[in-house]
Amino acid sequence: MKPDATVVLDGYTFFECPRWHDDRIFISDFYSQQVLSAREDGSDVRVEAEVPQQPSGLGWLPDGRMLIVSMRDHTILRREDDGSLVVHADLSSYVSANLNDMLVDAHGRAYVGNFGFDLMNMATPDTADLLRVDPDGSVQVVAKDLYFPNGMALTPDGELLVDETVGNRISVFAVHPDGSLGERRDWAKFAEVPDMGDMATALGQLVVASDGCAIDTDGSLWVADALGQRIVHVAPGKGIVDQLEFDTGVFACGLGGADGRTLYVCAAPDFNEHQRKVETAAQLLAVRV
Repeated sequence: MKPDATVVLDGYTFFECPRWHDDRIFISDFYSQQVLSAREDGSDVRVEAEVPQQPSGLGWLPDGRMLIVSMRDHTILRREDDGSLVVHADLSSYVSANLNDMLVDAHGRAYVGNFGFDLMNMATPDTADLLRVDPDGSVQVVAKDLYFPNGMALTPDGELLVDETVGNRISVFAVHPDGSLGERRDWAKFAEVPDMGDMATALGQLVVASDGCAIDTDGSLWVADALGQRIVHVAPGKGIVDQLEFDTGVFACGLGGADGRTLYVCAAPDFNEHQRKVETAAQLLAVRV
């Protein structure tokens, strides 16, 4: 179905990682290099941080300080109480491609994904590690051989879901008390893992390019399909049970609003970095669910 979508923010470059926090929607705009926040309806826009190496994933430590993925220099930044940014963790020795999405749990442990290869220049796809950054800034590899680990969520029973954008699947991991993960299992499988011989072939074999996501109160997952101009609603054990269709690309989503029933959707014509850098066609949309 085509949803009744309201434009919340308009005229930006490429939005990612919408997060509802302190009665505001926070979001990263890749190519303006800003983290923004606004009220539920898009009013009172604030620049929360300037991140020259491109912001992405967002989250908060238990004490309220914000963590921000800085994609290109492979660091996690921490915004101090005075608004200054400091390096919380340096992941450059663990990754060779852009960092991307991030989930910060209630303990302040940050799970961080990365591209694994040069997506924007259509390099040959490769697998990537999922990293955990502990509150003290130490880094651990918690899962290996994932196909572009991207959006993440914690299920109601505390397991970690990881969207694998070029893997045709969403994986699930048990989370141990120390933050380490159990063995990977399929939570949703849309098709077989594509042929990774070249990027064009892999993209052509994707049924769902699962990007950013948001978990609902019943444990189902709203997932942006980065190639399909849709948000798919995936239920555990059932697969896709519904979808929201758009006339533009959609790349991430997050639940929020006063009652938690607004799905904020990051929309843009495509994810082509070279084009998004020179246009301001990105929108943040709101859909009631």
